[in-house]
Amino acid sequence: MSARGLTVGTKAPEITLFDQDKQQRPLSGFWKGGNAVLAFFPGAFTSVCTKEMCTFRDQVGKLGSLQAQVVGVSVDSPFALKGFAEKNSINFPLMSDHDRRAVKAYGVELPDFAGMQGYTAAQRSVFIVGRDGFVKYAWVAPNPGVEPDYAEIEKRLG
Repeated sequence: MSARGLTVGTKAPEITLFDQDKQQRPLSGFWKGGNAVLAFFPGAFTSVCTKEMCTFRDQVGKLGSLQAQVVGVSVDSPFALKGFAEKNSINFPLMSDHDRRAVKAYGVELPDFAGMQGYTAAQRSVFIVGRDGFVKYAWVAPNPGVEPDYAEIEKRLG
């Protein structure tokens, strides 16, 4: 792992998190049948995160045709993620990393988010994990206001 997230060729950590319906689900379950696009985002209901998750929502069909499952991951509670998913018609799982195990394991901790000392969020990042459990693509935003290159993600899946 680098200082800025897992690198390509690294075995993806197998962590179980709660989804927006408070069901425990292993992240590895998302890449067992194909590719998983793990999209870590700092916070539900924030402007850039909403735009990013809605862009993935609108691309789910196309990414699904490339045998990829999109999964959003944030440190928000399952309750907040449920409201966020409903308000924005998110059509893929949102996982709650409320105890920050995933952001630590994936190397994408964002300490003191938005100037709030002691509050650690997820740095905006995207990891494509293949069915073999290895990272095939890794991108970490230089700052939380930068969205991923959606065309590049699609290209890496194609």
